[in-house]
Amino acid sequence: MNPPRRIVDLSLPVDESTQVYPGDPEPRIGVATTIAQDGFNVLSLHLGSQTGTHVDAPYHFSEEGLRLDELDLGLFLGPAVLIEVPVSGPRERIGWERIAPYASQFERRHIAVLHTGWSAHYGTPRYFDNPFLDAEACRRMLQAGVRTFLLDAPNIDETPDAAHPGEGYPSHHLIADAGGVIGENLCHLEQIDFDPFISCLPIKLTGADGAPVRAVAFEL
Repeated sequence: MNPPRRIVDLSLPVDESTQVYPGDPEPRIGVATTIAQDGFNVLSLHLGSQTGTHVDAPYHFSEEGLRLDELDLGLFLGPAVLIEVPVSGPRERIGWERIAPYASQFERRHIAVLHTGWSAHYGTPRYFDNPFLDAEACRRMLQAGVRTFLLDAPNIDETPDAAHPGEGYPSHHLIADAGGVIGENLCHLEQIDFDPFISCLPIKLTGADGAPVRAVAFEL
C-alpha cells in the first residue's frame, strides 16, 4: 500500500487548558515520575471520557447501548463524506435540505463529517452556542446508511443553558438507538480539500461511554 499523500490532524490538543463541556471533569495533567528522580518520565492524567476531540459510544445515551470496547472498529475509520454546512450564527439548525445534496454518497460511505466552521469559536463561551443537526435530518441520514457522525462543534445537538432548554438530545438518542457513533470537537476541517479517508480510533477503555481520539484525515 502506498503511504498517504497528506495527513491532516483534526484533533484538539489535550492539556489543562482544554475546553470541556459544561459540567464535565476538567483535565488535570501532572508529573508522576521524572528521569532525574526515577530514571523515566511518566505523566499522571485525570480526564473525562469526553475530553477534547472524542467519540461517543451508544452507551453514552442508552443504558442498553453498546459500550466503547464492544463496537466494531470499522465504525471509526473509512472513506468519509465531507458535508459543507457553513453557519452564519449561533444555535443554527442544520436541516435535511442542506444535507440532501450529499445523500447519494451515503450508500457507499458510512462516515459523515459536518464542516460548520464553528471550531473557530473554540476556547470562547460562544463555542457552546453551537449549530446542531436537526433530528429529522439525522433520521434520514441514518436511513441512508450513515453510522458515524463527526463535526467541528462540541455537541451534535443543541447545548442547553438557562436561556435555551434544548430539545432533549434527539440526535444523540437516534444515533445511539441505531448503534452508531458520534465524534465531536474536531478541528481543521477547512484543510481537507481532497476525498478523505478518516480515522478516529479511540482509546480502548473497558465499558466506557466514549473516549478521546486522535482524529486524522488521510489523502490516499
